[in-house]
Amino acid sequence: MSLTNKALWIIERNLHRDLSLASIAEAAGVSRYHLAHAFGTATGRSVMEYARGRRLTEAARALATGAPDILAVALEAGYASHEAFSRAFRAQFDITPEELRRKGSLEGLALVDAMRLSTADRIALEEPEIVPDGPLLFVGLSERVDFANAPRLVPALWQRFMPHYESIPDKANPIPVGVTTNLDDDGNFDYVAAVEVKRFDEVRAPLVKVSVPRQTYAVFQHRGHISTVGQTFDAIWNDWLSFHGKTAADGPSLERANPGFDTMTGNGGETLWVPLKG
Repeated sequence: MSLTNKALWIIERNLHRDLSLASIAEAAGVSRYHLAHAFGTATGRSVMEYARGRRLTEAARALATGAPDILAVALEAGYASHEAFSRAFRAQFDITPEELRRKGSLEGLALVDAMRLSTADRIALEEPEIVPDGPLLFVGLSERVDFANAPRLVPALWQRFMPHYESIPDKANPIPVGVTTNLDDDGNFDYVAAVEVKRFDEVRAPLVKVSVPRQTYAVFQHRGHISTVGQTFDAIWNDWLSFHGKTAADGPSLERANPGFDTMTGNGGETLWVPLKG
């Protein structure tokens, strides 16, 4: 069973308990950071976004069939008050619980149904190198993204960064690097299109400085087109780490283009540097 399918089962089995990213990760036997990346790369959404959507969907079904006590439905969905439940419900469905109960129909609601992912098309990974590296210094452009919008926003960020590239002094390596860091429980993270530098000089906005501590990395090869890198990340976070008994460290991960990478075609491949504990 993939890690994401394990998390989906845990969420479904415990919908009426007090779920958090930490509690789901603990039940799955991995770190918050590991689970968030595995789930996000596999589904395009965060763990807690999915869990909230499932709880509110079941609440909507109860209300549409005439549940008499909205507070009881709210408590069953894990909300401590009618007000908190109503805010979340309206944000999810653009309708209040009272309006849905009067309407008595789920038509037009964006319900979140229980999900299970197929594992039939998993790609085979080459065995990674285990490499200690760092500390590392980067200068680049940063954007707050999530797993759903990263495929759209990250390429645009790289386009905005490259005109700054030549003006950045003291490069330690000429090949630009993608840095993923500062992941939160809702699946938002900072993606930094950057270049490694030997030292930090004065950096002017919109450029930012990023320091990465010394870490031990599992370094995976992605040899396909850059548009399919998500499949490689999916296999790393959902399968390889758990199968090999490895725990991801709660630290920045890196994407380094191979020397022959073609920015016009997206061919040439890259290496994916995932930090490990221990």
